[in-house]
Amino acid sequence: MSGTATQTAATPREASAVEEAVSWTRVGPRVEELLAEFCASQRAAAPLGRARDLWDHLVRSLEGGKRVRPQLACLAYTSFEGESGGACAAVGAAFELLHAALLLHDDVIDRDFVRRGRPNVAGIYREDGLSRGLTPPEAGHLGASVAIIAGDLLLTGSFRMLEGATPMPAVRDRLAALFHRAIADAAAGELADVLLSHGAGMSAGAGGSVDDVLEMERLKTAVYSFEAPLRAGAILAGAAPGVVDAVGRVGTLIGVAYQVIDDVLGTFGDERQTGKPTTSDLREGKLTVLTAFARENPLVARHLAQEFGGGDGHEPTRLREILDKAGARGHALNLAHALVTEALDEARRAELPPALRSELTRICNHVLHRES
Repeated sequence: MSGTATQTAATPREASAVEEAVSWTRVGPRVEELLAEFCASQRAAAPLGRARDLWDHLVRSLEGGKRVRPQLACLAYTSFEGESGGACAAVGAAFELLHAALLLHDDVIDRDFVRRGRPNVAGIYREDGLSRGLTPPEAGHLGASVAIIAGDLLLTGSFRMLEGATPMPAVRDRLAALFHRAIADAAAGELADVLLSHGAGMSAGAGGSVDDVLEMERLKTAVYSFEAPLRAGAILAGAAPGVVDAVGRVGTLIGVAYQVIDDVLGTFGDERQTGKPTTSDLREGKLTVLTAFARENPLVARHLAQEFGGGDGHEPTRLREILDKAGARGHALNLAHALVTEALDEARRAELPPALRSELTRICNHVLHRES
């Protein structure tokens, strides 16, 4: 695997040469194979009955994802002359297992029972509980409990997958340290999200600024979804530490922009495209870039608090109207645009490979204009 053993910056190849060596068209199918093989082996090793049933549901929960994290790892890897499609696929599969685990836990925290337009693991077991005569609270607790267990299984699986990516101890240690840091940051971000929402919510004068939300979103999602996969691909290919850091900084900015747009879609998006109820964030009183911005106006903040606590069943629709009139959606879109502009400026300043900068530009355009 050329370049993996060294820690010097690799000179990018011509695009055609990279395509012949390693490309997403080759790596992507291998990621799917690794995920399928892992789930099959875990299902076979599980005790008969309920444990195997859970793995069947986990297989389905892994289907239909966009594979953003494996693609980003592959992008960085190929940009710095990585030559082992198998190693790249293993790292990508590890990130995908991590992502699925964190989604399961996040849905429990948000009390969501739907993911990608269909019942998630918590939703499946909640429905099963209801069908067996459990009360709605009991069935909801059942679903949440199983989802936590399922997330733990995938979380440990992600480390196992990562360990098999490379036989080189130094590279493996760097990847493991990166993974640990990404998970710790995700936990810190999730904690901040919970505390901000329950401590600030919609109340006028409460803490929680737009900057607080952006930092929470950086920790909770941008690090493990954008920064870490790009860093991992560069590390695996043997890029110099300074180059790895530059790639990571760009990934962070793009990741935060992605989350800002996610806030917009979570409130104003089309549920048929997002696959998630647009009432979720509003129902939970979550502090997003939208609500944090609107709350800076005391009059708007009072309206938000009154509408959210009104109990008439029409809060989400009314809240969306208030947020839109307050300019929250426009502010969030402008903020996302500024973040991707900064990301591309950073890529130019760091003199990242032209092919990598071109692909990052395409990704930034997708982030700004995505609908799901």
